[in-house]
Amino acid sequence: MEEKFNEATTQRPQGDRTIDAPLVAINLLYFIEQIRNEQAWKDSDRNAITVFKTNGMRIVLIALHKGAEMIKHTADGLISVQVLEGQMLFNTNEQSVNLGKGQMLALHKGIAHSVVAKEETIFLLTLTTSLQEK
Repeated sequence: MEEKFNEATTQRPQGDRTIDAPLVAINLLYFIEQIRNEQAWKDSDRNAITVFKTNGMRIVLIALHKGAEMIKHTADGLISVQVLEGQMLFNTNEQSVNLGKGQMLALHKGIAHSVVAKEETIFLLTLTTSLQEK
């Protein structure tokens, strides 16, 4: 298996973070601190970093300021949402769930949903993706 690294961006110019390998150790505390120190966190109501990406799965660490909303959308695969800090309201057309630190949910593909941060919230989003997606 070929190791893959993130590409350099204006926000993250290093471009050397491993995002796919036979084993990827992920230091969430480091990435949470990084997200909070980036200009995007200061200028926007959110920030995120992809911590793992391979054929079939992606893991994204997302931080939302209090009141930030991810408007209704759908995912092209199964997702799980695990709250690491804070509290959010996760809504589908059928129900709403309050999620706090240490809680998580799973949602099937194609179900419309939205998220509202009730306080500053950090969560892990795991998304299954098409095997053709890189």
